[in-house]
Amino acid sequence: MQDMSKLFEHLNWANLRILERLRSGDAGSHAKAIGLFAHILQAERVWLTRLQGQDSSALPVWPEAGLDFCGRMTKQNHEDYTAYLGSLADGEGDRVLRYANQSGQVFDNSVRDILTHVALHGQYHRGQINALLRAGGAEPVNVDFITFVREINGG
Repeated sequence: MQDMSKLFEHLNWANLRILERLRSGDAGSHAKAIGLFAHILQAERVWLTRLQGQDSSALPVWPEAGLDFCGRMTKQNHEDYTAYLGSLADGEGDRVLRYANQSGQVFDNSVRDILTHVALHGQYHRGQINALLRAGGAEPVNVDFITFVREINGG
């Protein structure tokens, strides 16, 4: 799950960059962008709850939340996903997990496929946030994976 850990390092790096921009004066008034960011973070929480074998049905996937919530969830999700990924044994990525979505539909997916979905889901919505920022006259945030890799490798 080494590759998955790197994806989640990128996810946290990208979330921190978005959070910083939304907290800045030029983007802090973008309620729609903040709503999308809260959704990203809450969806991460929903999926982690499922990965841990718990019921996620009481967790809203579109919370009414502001930047304080986003700051807390960014930190909490990073800590909890780091611990979760660190606890996975070899081969556990192929383990199939049965869970119910918020509508009660039951699905079976591998741990690896769920983790991949979480990483891609956030990147999709961060793109939407960037489009909203640009439309509002603010500079979009570079959250590209290759930029992350360049930064962690020193150039």
